[in-house]
Amino acid sequence: MKIQEHTVSAHNFEECMKCTVCTAYCPVLQVNPLYPGPKQAGPDGERLRLKDPYFFTTALKYCMNCKRCEVSCPSGVHVADLIQAARIKYDKSAPKLRDMMLASTDFMGRMARPFAPIVNGITSLGITKTVLDATLKIDRERTFPKYSAHGFESWLWRHSREQSAFEEQVAYYHGCYVNYNYPQLGKDLVKVLNALGVGVQLLQGEKCCGIAMITNGMSDKARKNAAKNMEALSKAVDKGLGVVTTSTTCTLTLRDEYPQLLGVDNSYVRDSINLATRFIFEKLSKGAELHFRPDFKMKVAYHVPCHLEKLGWGVFSEKLMRMIPGLEFTLLDSACCGIAGTYGFKKENYKVSQEIGAPLFEQIRLVDPDVVACDCETCKWQIEMSTGYKVMHPVSILAKALANQD
Repeated sequence: MKIQEHTVSAHNFEECMKCTVCTAYCPVLQVNPLYPGPKQAGPDGERLRLKDPYFFTTALKYCMNCKRCEVSCPSGVHVADLIQAARIKYDKSAPKLRDMMLASTDFMGRMARPFAPIVNGITSLGITKTVLDATLKIDRERTFPKYSAHGFESWLWRHSREQSAFEEQVAYYHGCYVNYNYPQLGKDLVKVLNALGVGVQLLQGEKCCGIAMITNGMSDKARKNAAKNMEALSKAVDKGLGVVTTSTTCTLTLRDEYPQLLGVDNSYVRDSINLATRFIFEKLSKGAELHFRPDFKMKVAYHVPCHLEKLGWGVFSEKLMRMIPGLEFTLLDSACCGIAGTYGFKKENYKVSQEIGAPLFEQIRLVDPDVVACDCETCKWQIEMSTGYKVMHPVSILAKALANQD
């Protein structure tokens, strides 16, 4: 792995033509007057920061890194990257205990797994939420994700022999969520890929992608995780394996944030990292087939996560779900759910987070689906907590619709 010297001049702020489209699309600016907005915090602020670091402002912490400013920018300016890079370079304040806990997903997952039922019960208690609100400033209204007592890695390891029997193989970067919170998504992916004649291998030695560390002032630890992940990814690519993922944020981080924010050269592996829905769609486009249950019925409203919009790959999830007979599909208007990973857990951000997500929540209620489809785990937490509707990953919907289910 190569570590590149990171300088803010590597970002293309001079291409900003001050059209303010990013300002119109920023979900934070619409509800939080303390945030200066992406144009002022990004390209405009960068010109000042290059003159004197004095012009760095801690108001940049209100940026969610949702990337909607970058999606909307007609000049292709890396607006959100400018903001996050400035925070990495100029913000010397130590992360709070709360932020370290929220960002240390591997560590917290390993600690919680042996006691998952107890941990889940305790974190759902009102008294626990009140104490966390008062001591760590984790908002008492926030619902915590549940931990699983059994990890995905151990499950796939037990099935490694049957997976190795398939002629075609891929490595799976499952991430913290699948391993510690919801192994069923990984199992659903294995089911769908096996139906396509593809075996699934563990990506040996993977770590958390590090995005929560980046946004919580722990970029050095994120860089260490990036180094471990680059080693694991490189070994898979050396074996001729493609790498599939199910988390949109992990995918964006591995492919784009490593070089842009951490200075980590991922050029050797970047093109081998593919979102599972895109991989599945490409297989079907080349003649592979999936057979669906004739009795399958489901009304689905699909929310495209912000980071998936940035990748430009939401169309693959949409097309896959439209292929399923008996599925009534509604594509929701583009909107941010407001959680942005750990952002919406923090007391100072909770109200803003909910206000940002309110238009999306109203859309969902108007459609009144059986299930909301979404490719992002933290969007799932936010939507389920705020609307009461069940959220499923498109891969899980595919798995449920397949014929000959176990």
